[in-house]
Amino acid sequence: MTPTIRNRLILVGALLIAGVGLGAIAFSNMGQNLVYYWSPSELLNAGPKAYHATIRLGGLVQKGTVQWGAGKTSLSFKVAEGLAPDAKTVFVTANETPPEMFREGIGVVCEGTYDPNGTFTSNRLIVKHSNEYRAPKPGEKPALKTADLSGEK
Repeated sequence: MTPTIRNRLILVGALLIAGVGLGAIAFSNMGQNLVYYWSPSELLNAGPKAYHATIRLGGLVQKGTVQWGAGKTSLSFKVAEGLAPDAKTVFVTANETPPEMFREGIGVVCEGTYDPNGTFTSNRLIVKHSNEYRAPKPGEKPALKTADLSGEK
């Protein structure tokens, strides 16, 4: 066997192995391991398809809905599609301590599962915040700047 034929056979073998590997990844049950990001209206419209699947629910913490459980070990609130009073909402419960920036009106992403009773049980809370930082001027106290959720400047 000449070196040219041997090199071609090695190349064909390597391409065949790579193709089989890529095909296995593409046609395997990888979709069962994905985490989907849905808005409240997408979650509510999905119906039974959303039950017990791991989902990331994103929206705004609706004002007036945050309630702490006894001893501040549990938290419940509603995630809304937007600021409008008629925006779609999903009731969320969480048993972990939320980030310090968590408050009403802030953008939030909750990772967890949706139950047939209409409750989204979160096992991870992430708050959306601005990435802008301005150092305080000399003599000025650092203060938390609340995010302008209306989108106006």
